[in-house]
This record gives sequence, structure tokens and C-alpha cells, in this order.
Amino acid sequence: MAPVRFLVPAEAGLIALDWGTSALRAFRMGAHGEVLETRHRPWGIMNLPPAAEGVAGPEPNAAFERALQDTCGDWLTTAPGVPLLACGMVGSAQGWREAKYLPTPTSLDELARGLTLVARCDGPPLHIVPGLLQQSALPNVMRGEETQVLGVLADLALPADAQVLIGLPGTHSKWVRARQGRIEQFHTFMTGEVFAALRGHTILGKTMQAAAAPDDDAFARGLEVARGSDAALGLLSHIFSTRTLGLTGALAPTAQADYLSGLLIGHEVASLVRAQDRTQTTPQTLVLCGEPDLCRRYAIALQTYGFAAPTIATQATATGLWEIALAAGLVVAPGPSSSPPKTAGN
Repeated sequence: MAPVRFLVPAEAGLIALDWGTSALRAFRMGAHGEVLETRHRPWGIMNLPPAAEGVAGPEPNAAFERALQDTCGDWLTTAPGVPLLACGMVGSAQGWREAKYLPTPTSLDELARGLTLVARCDGPPLHIVPGLLQQSALPNVMRGEETQVLGVLADLALPADAQVLIGLPGTHSKWVRARQGRIEQFHTFMTGEVFAALRGHTILGKTMQAAAAPDDDAFARGLEVARGSDAALGLLSHIFSTRTLGLTGALAPTAQADYLSGLLIGHEVASLVRAQDRTQTTPQTLVLCGEPDLCRRYAIALQTYGFAAPTIATQATATGLWEIALAAGLVVAPGPSSSPPKTAGN
């Protein structure tokens, strides 16, 4: 469905939403794509605000509208025609409206043409970015990361045919091969979720103690075990060494979580190396985008395995949403005489 346009004040740009499972981040963007204000709320799709006491049975999707109004209702009042664009799990089957997956490879223009429209009772509709589906014997999906990737690409001054490898570490880490404005292939690793599950719900966590600061030596030890001479034993064997090294006194309780992190991230990067070897093509540019300390850990791991030092990207989701809005015609690029944008944010 084509984007819906409303009359928008000249100074307004876009309200961009990064709407995930556990949280909602909103960006108020100016006419040049600069981030004027950022807000964070706990209103992920699985934790939406309840109706006020005494309100009768909520109409369908009312909780999503309440979350939107709580997060940026004043922005909508100030600029009532400003376009709304969201990415992430808000477009899942459990979200406000399901935005179908597009097949990979795909491009910025194809994502912009595939926006799903959510009509609202008062004000402009919400447009939702589709996710991506990679068909194979073992299918793969992403929802939200495609927007981050497009934001990373927009900030890279590279030739159109230059291949980029973008790492998005997190609960479900993604590694994406891309070129300017185009996503070609990706892999997913459940590293963050497995770490949390092992630490919180197995015997490994029973002997762990919180550390005052990250233990980089323990993390490096885990990396070395993951790539060492007995690497053929595999991750499931190596995980148990977190317990045995603790039992024998070789690993302090405060070091065990960082050691486990090194094991898991080390095996993830080792798998990435094997994938690189199969393709016989090494991207010239390597970028990480995510939480700063996690990117720092991944940068250490990558260099341990022989990769070049990666570039660290920031504010990628907001930039990606702006690029999609431009491609969809929701916003208009400033003329050549306009002053360059200034980016603000956190």
C-alpha cells in the first residue's frame, strides 16, 4: 500500500520508532534527518500499558495506541501531520499489524515499497517496515535489524559494489553481508540468549558471582579455549569447563561469567570464519553496531581470530528509518542549498 501523506509543518521531519519485544525507542527527527530528541519506554509488544481503571473492554490494538501516545503524544500534538515510521517486532504476528517478510536479497527501495499501513483514529497512520526472510534448507529471518543495516550503510562512504560485513551483537546476533542500499545474506546466532539462559537457569550460574568490572583476562581465556587445539570437542563440551575450572579453583567465581561469554562469542566468531572460508570472499569493510561494551567484546574476539579492527557504528536505527522514509516518499530530501544536518542523540 502506498504511503499516506499529510500536510506537515516545514520544520517537522519524522517520528521514527524502534519498537521491539521489550522496549520502545522513539526519535523525533527534523527536516534534514537530524535526531532532535530521543525517548525510551518499556512498552515493548509484550509489555504494553494497561487501560485506565474503569475503562470497559479495550478495542483491538488500543494498547499500542496508548504506548504511542505515552511515548510521543506531545510530538504528535505539536506536529499533527508528521509521518510515523516503525521497525521491529511491532510488525510481527504479535505486533500492532503484521508486516510480511520480504525475500532476501532485497534493497532499500523494495523495503520502502513494502511498508505496511496501520490506520489510526486520530492523526496520520503508522507505517511499518517489513522483515526479511532468507529461504534455504535452514530458513533465517530478521525484523528490525534490516533497518540498522541500512543506517550503517548510509553512513559509509563506499563504492556501490563494495561488500560490507555488519555485525549486530545482541540477544540474537546477526552477521549481514551487504552493499550500498542492498542486503544480500545474513546469519543468526542465539549467543546472547544462550548466555542468559546458561547463567540464569543452569548449574553454571550457581557458582558465578557478579564482578565489579569486566574481566577481560577471563574473557580472553574463553576465546582461546574456543579456538584452541581441542576446539573440535565443540561448544557443548567447552561450556562445562566453566564449572570444572571453578571447582578446581582455576577460575574465580567473579571471572566465570566473562569466561563463559568468551567461550560463546569465540565459537560464534569461529563459525563466522568458517562461513567466510566457504564464500572465498572477505569484505573489505567490517562494522559492529550495538551496545558499546558488547561491541568492545566482539571487536576483541574478531581481532583474536584474525579480522581487522572493526568500525563501530552508532545511531544506525534512526538513520535507517530516515533512509526508508526518504525512499518511500514519506519525507522529502532537503535541497542542495540547505545546510548540512546536525545529529543529536544518545
